[in-house]
Amino acid sequence: MKFLLKKQEFIKMQKFNLMLVVLLCCLVSLCSGSVSYDHKAISINGQRKILISGSIHYPRSTPEMWPDLIQKAKEGGLDVIQTYVFWNGHEPQPGQYYFEDRYDLVKFIKLIKQAGLYAHLRIGPYACAEWNFGGFPVWLKYVPGISFRTDNGPFKAAMEKFTRHIVNMMKANGLYETQGGPIILSQIENEYGPLEYELGAPARAYTKWAAQMAVGLGTGVPWVMCKQDDAPDPVINTCNGFYCDYFTPNKNFKPKMWTEAWTGWFTEFGGAVPYRPAEDLAYSVAKFIQSGGSFINYYMYHGGTNFGRTAGGPFIATSYDYDAPLDEYGLKREAKWGHLKDLHRAIKLCEPALVNGDPSVITLGNYQTAYVYKYKAGGCAAFLSNNNRAAYATVNFRGQRYNIPPWSISILPDCKNTVYNTARVGAQTSLMKMTSEGGGFSWQSYNDQTESYDDNSYTTVGLLEQLNVTRDSSDYLWYMTDVRVGSNEGFLKSGKWPTLTVMSAGHALHVFINGQLSGTVYGSQANPKITFNKPVNLRPGVNKISLLSIAVGLPNIGPHFETWNAGVLGPVTLYGLNEGKRDLTWQKWSYKVGLKGEILSLHSLMGSSSVEWIQGSYVAQKQPLTWYKTIFNAPGGNEPLALDMSSMGKGQIWINGQSIGRYWPAYKARGSCSTCSYAGYFDEKKCLSKCGESSQKWYHVPRSWLKPRGNLLVVFEELGGIPYGISMVKRSVYSVCADIYEWQPSLMNYEMQASGKAAKPLRPKAHLSCSAGQKITSIKFASFGTPLGGCGSYSEGSCHAHHSYDAFNKYCIGQQSCTVPVTPEAFGGDPCPKVMKKLSVEAICS
Repeated sequence: MKFLLKKQEFIKMQKFNLMLVVLLCCLVSLCSGSVSYDHKAISINGQRKILISGSIHYPRSTPEMWPDLIQKAKEGGLDVIQTYVFWNGHEPQPGQYYFEDRYDLVKFIKLIKQAGLYAHLRIGPYACAEWNFGGFPVWLKYVPGISFRTDNGPFKAAMEKFTRHIVNMMKANGLYETQGGPIILSQIENEYGPLEYELGAPARAYTKWAAQMAVGLGTGVPWVMCKQDDAPDPVINTCNGFYCDYFTPNKNFKPKMWTEAWTGWFTEFGGAVPYRPAEDLAYSVAKFIQSGGSFINYYMYHGGTNFGRTAGGPFIATSYDYDAPLDEYGLKREAKWGHLKDLHRAIKLCEPALVNGDPSVITLGNYQTAYVYKYKAGGCAAFLSNNNRAAYATVNFRGQRYNIPPWSISILPDCKNTVYNTARVGAQTSLMKMTSEGGGFSWQSYNDQTESYDDNSYTTVGLLEQLNVTRDSSDYLWYMTDVRVGSNEGFLKSGKWPTLTVMSAGHALHVFINGQLSGTVYGSQANPKITFNKPVNLRPGVNKISLLSIAVGLPNIGPHFETWNAGVLGPVTLYGLNEGKRDLTWQKWSYKVGLKGEILSLHSLMGSSSVEWIQGSYVAQKQPLTWYKTIFNAPGGNEPLALDMSSMGKGQIWINGQSIGRYWPAYKARGSCSTCSYAGYFDEKKCLSKCGESSQKWYHVPRSWLKPRGNLLVVFEELGGIPYGISMVKRSVYSVCADIYEWQPSLMNYEMQASGKAAKPLRPKAHLSCSAGQKITSIKFASFGTPLGGCGSYSEGSCHAHHSYDAFNKYCIGQQSCTVPVTPEAFGGDPCPKVMKKLSVEAICS
């Protein structure tokens, strides 16, 4: 008996010791994991996974926004957050590193871990990303003997030093999956394949070096190279684009990965605002997954804001909204966010079949195909696609008939029941509104100088390239020279002014003659070079010509973009003098970097107190080169905020010393904004909005930048505007809509049937939900039948149930959210039997 007790005590002690060892192991390694891959998928701790990822760039939002953005990404069905690392933000000067505030990369990655998600760290360190100079610090351009992104010693040394610095920082904080952290993937370089093709042998050598350097850093997780068909083993080559179903990795032991599924496109000043229909985005993702894809990343999932002077291009707008599932302000863009969430749930139902089986491809019609995945455990999943962009298709699959809308894919996680179709949106659509908050601002003004030869200027012969002078310390560079006009000049009598021609490499130019604005020219992203050609008012004696050259973001893409020029490079010529033509290019020019107001730091609390400001009725309006300031209190509530700048021309904004970014509402959007169908291949010019309007009129003001009272708002206006038209606005939901067809597939209905809670097929339901703190106050439109139009512009069709409003008035008015079944009985009976019907409803939130 004693022996038996001792034996039991020994066994208990062994179990305790084993538990202690496991616990210590977890404490030491933070329960570290492993990451590997094969031809099917990325495996984490030996388990293959279909990974849904989304790009959120940490400097394009504030640290206070990060937890909410990450949580909404998780709620939307994401497994991974993907981000670039922004070299110029982290190393503004050689060897001087910055990882605070919006650039606190470690904090951002740790928040991803806390949310239970993985991270993909795209170290690059070339980012592109419509970011200033592609993410490269400007000082890098001036390293002796350097040539960017090729087999160049100085560049490779700088690139390796920064890459190693980031990897060591991640290791020191235990952030790789092998250490118990969230980072499961890293990227070296970025979209280099097309450039390599252009540059040839030195580029191929650089690719090989970059891959070897990265793998040699020993992160314990796979490295990828995007748009790099010859990515050296073991680096995985991946796809970027609007569609990537056609893509195949360069070795059959590598998984099929899509690192940038473009959710929309960026906005440029002077361009229309692109958007991508949710149905087409979902179709592209389902098409990629059905053809063997196992990792898909939305670029962007939240685009955010190009604060300060971080926008690249040139001409990239301050908003980097990108028509992403989470909008610039961090709010859900419905129906895109919800439609993708439903897609992700449908894909995850198929995951066991997708990662364990290879597809059988069955032709169902001219444009119709079935991808069927079976695996040994007995499961089966199918994707039924209709690639016809114009017509519905009825197909027979496994003895059943399926009706598939144009340009769509139906997902059957059991090879029998449709749970999701990419063209049938079950999620609600939300229309947003910008509501002005209270009265206007009480402004003071200060006029900047249009000409001054002072301690901050210097003189030389000829014209200098702008970036070489400013080193990007300011958007602005003054080019100043004198022109002497004799009293016998013929134009003084005839009144026909001489013409000044100024040729500039870009990006914008204000021409001042004797302190008066004579004209403005600016380019575009496609054509940044500009020419000023206009008669100018010269007087006898010495005339001061002051050219204010403006950069609107540095280039971020292209072969050796570090060699591209900006500024007035000439020739500069006067025509119409007695001598005919006078070339001013090679006379003496004086240069001054920045504006007087920048040098005085008028945007800061201390700097703004250093000059006398004009007040009251004397405040300047419609005057170029004018600074404005005001003090205001933070609006109540928690809705996102923005400044409506539509009454202004072009300039920059600061709040409490922090730069909101560049504004330019005077630049109206070019383009053709016609009706856009989801069906058919998408590109960035297919679906456009805001034609003829400002490319951007609202500018995001992060609430975390505000104090309850006494906030300083400073605006610098280049062209001349009306400051009293500026207003603070709140962003909120105006109305919510639902568009639901009869018998539309629903994940919830499938799960109820699969679990045995429902014995027969269930009708779909319309779900409407206003934001927290809002209620449904009225039903703007409701029709069960064949309604026409879209959210915000519905109209009744030829078939309409006359009691369509009743159920919504009964169940929704006064509620924050409500649900109504899409069944004829709810609307007083079937208004048109044997016709496919749908419900369209719009409810006002307030």
